[in-house]
Amino acid sequence: MKWLKGLLINLQFFTAIPVPMALPMDKVHLEKAIKTFPLLGLLQGGIYAFLFYAFLHWTPFSALTAAFVLWLAGIILTGGIHLDGWMDASDAFFSYQDQEKRLEIMKDPRAGAFGVLSVIVLLGTKFFFIYEITQMVHSTTLLFIAVIPFFSKMIMGVLLLRVKAARKEGLGTLFKNASNERTLIIYPVYVILLLAAAGIWWNQMLAGVIVFIIVSVCALFILPRKIISWFGGMTGDVLGASVEGMELLLWMTLWLLHYFAMG
Repeated sequence: MKWLKGLLINLQFFTAIPVPMALPMDKVHLEKAIKTFPLLGLLQGGIYAFLFYAFLHWTPFSALTAAFVLWLAGIILTGGIHLDGWMDASDAFFSYQDQEKRLEIMKDPRAGAFGVLSVIVLLGTKFFFIYEITQMVHSTTLLFIAVIPFFSKMIMGVLLLRVKAARKEGLGTLFKNASNERTLIIYPVYVILLLAAAGIWWNQMLAGVIVFIIVSVCALFILPRKIISWFGGMTGDVLGASVEGMELLLWMTLWLLHYFAMG
């Protein structure tokens, strides 16, 4: 029951899905929320995959329509919460100021030119990858679409707990203070279960999941150092930007897999 409430907390905070109930925000349930970050991602990915399949196979609409619906679903389902972080972090990064000034810029509710331009590039590039993939749909494509948010939310949890906070207040600090040294132990279990399922069902899926894992591990080696160097630590905006950037990287990986490994 605590795990379910943890997942519902995630739905309230990180999606636009209505959860019309009051949920406990104590350390026990917030820790369960962190543990279910990847499950939240898998739920989101499942919705994306279903919509993509439905518009591609059950409607008379074109592949372009299916690509657009999938692209739009990623914005609507999350309520744009991570995109907001991407814009704020982009404004701060491209200011080329020191860390303190960058943190002040991220607190500003107004969107700057760099934030607007960066989100246009982000969304445009993501749509390009999705549309290209639509032209090369493979039997395992839907499964890969489903696991992209799974990996991005897993990385969100690791960064949240393993990168020092730039501020002592905020939503990120609230979650961070609820964790302990055993919180992330469940994440490798999720990955092992995913590998086992992929190995049982499709060998090609297994190879692709391994590639996703390699890309995610490489990102985890690079991102913490860059975050500390650029912003002095983790903030909610930087965390949201990391989720969006990681998803774009995984979409690019899936695009390349369709070209070079899934033909």
